Order: sequence, then structure tokens, then C-alpha cells
Amino acid sequence: MKVRLSDYNPIWKQRFEEECKKLSLILKNEVVKFEHFGSTSVPGMKAKPIVDMIVLVKNIEVVDNFNTQFIDAGYDVAGEWGIPGRRLLRKGGENRTHHIHIYQHDHPEIYRHLALRDYLLNNPKEVKAYSNLKQKLVKSFNETPEYRNAKHDYVVALEQRALEYFKKANKY
Repeated sequence: MKVRLSDYNPIWKQRFEEECKKLSLILKNEVVKFEHFGSTSVPGMKAKPIVDMIVLVKNIEVVDNFNTQFIDAGYDVAGEWGIPGRRLLRKGGENRTHHIHIYQHDHPEIYRHLALRDYLLNNPKEVKAYSNLKQKLVKSFNETPEYRNAKHDYVVALEQRALEYFKKANKY
């Protein structure tokens, strides 16, 4: 899939909220909370125009019972997709619009995502540096796997800075 890098667009927040309503109709009482994360959740950040969402649920095993409803609603059901205890839904096919990461409310992977989002929201210099890196990489890597691999080490280091930042603040 080709990388589509865009300037921040406030419509991404609206798309997140609309998707929350759609998923609530399917998952009903299983939902604990929705979180918008990733680059589309950070004003000023360059991003692939794909809204990343976390859906926290009471019991991850119950989520598999909704797969037919997810498919009927236009989602691609990808299973754990490399992270045990997660369920990944994708929407939009080749013009992907959403990645929905469903976790049980107490899954440890949640904090890494939210810490990074919150760190970027509080550190405009990091937003600028990360956006600049993305712009540079997309010139050399226009396919998603290569682009993702090229920024991997930077993202891991950025996540570590975020976790340390919030560990000192006793937030995460």
C-alpha cells in the first residue's frame, strides 16, 4: 500500500467520533472506553490519513463473537495481528481510513500508545521533529512496509522518551 502523508486535518477527530458511534452499535455494553491515538490525534503532526483508535472492552474473548457484524459493517477483521490479546480491524481497503485496535481494558500495550500520544500533545518540538522525519522518509520509501521499517527505531526511542516522561510524572 502506498504511503499517503498529509498535513494535520481536524476532520480526523470527527471521523474518530463517528466511528465510535458505529462501533458502539455493534459492541454495545462491552465497550469501556474509546481513545483516539496515533498521528491523526496530534494537531500539527504529519500523518497518514488513517485514524488510529483504541477500543477498550470488558472481555477481549467476547469480541470475536462480533466478527460477522464487523465484516457486514465494512471492517476487515485481522485478528491479533502480531500483538497477543489485541483484535485489529481495518476499514477502507486500499484507501484505508481507520485502524481499530481492540484491547481488554487492562492490557499493558494500551499505555505505550496513550503515553506517546499525550507526550506529543505536550511537546511541540517532538511533533515537529517527528513530522520532519516522516516527510524525509516518504521521499525515499513510498510503500507502507518500507516506510514503517525506516521509522521504527525512531518511534521506539520516541515511545521510550514518552514513557519516561510520564513515569516521572506518575501518570502511566
